[in-house]
Amino acid sequence: MLSRITIISKGSAFLTNALVKNLQEADFGATVIEPKIDTLNDHRKDSDIYLVYAGDFVAESTDFFIYLKDICSEDEKIVCIIGYPSEITEVKDIITDKFVGHIFERPFDMKALISKMQDLCALDAERKKGKHILLIDDDLTYLKTVQGWLSGRYQVTLARSGMQAITYIATHTPDLILLDYEMPITTGPQVMEMIRSEPGSSDIPIIFLTGKSDKESVLSVMALKPQGYMLKSMTREQILETIDHFFATKKWQNA
Repeated sequence: MLSRITIISKGSAFLTNALVKNLQEADFGATVIEPKIDTLNDHRKDSDIYLVYAGDFVAESTDFFIYLKDICSEDEKIVCIIGYPSEITEVKDIITDKFVGHIFERPFDMKALISKMQDLCALDAERKKGKHILLIDDDLTYLKTVQGWLSGRYQVTLARSGMQAITYIATHTPDLILLDYEMPITTGPQVMEMIRSEPGSSDIPIIFLTGKSDKESVLSVMALKPQGYMLKSMTREQILETIDHFFATKKWQNA
């Protein structure tokens, strides 16, 4: 999956277009947005790193940068800054050093910038891969399929039954459980009830996997108050995007 860089700029079309072109040639996903809170929200889930191409607009965009700082805190993201020293200082005074991944003073070397962005994105991918997902499903073919989709970004452990999962959780604490809703012997809801009843596992987030998409079935799933649900008909890209979003924000966005 492409690393996605959101470039924040205003009134520098020629410079930002050149930057986008070079990033795309280096296999990044690159998008340019203006410093507007609504626009930032629209691109929030599509951003791995924010790259501020600073200019005169910084001084009049304090609210925007305060909001960007809040997003970086909630989503565990970083900001890189391109600009002259005074412009960089203006951004850093609001964002703070905690969320600044790197600074590129103008004039900057494009190859050096691309190389640094590759390093930062690789570190971000490793951080995400550190998350551990327990995938519970009696369908071995589906288990292997989803494991293949997730293993490039996350650690994945498989369990073919509810009782096998309960035994595993007794000595391990995954960061997320993806739980099949319909399983023989011990159903998904029963497994969830057992997980929630134990103090050592009650706080582990659970997202159900279900093959049913009708309103009644979805409502019955959500009535159990899991962190969310996903349909088995979802594509690889949709599942990855949904899990990435959940880990980044700790909030569920219905898919």
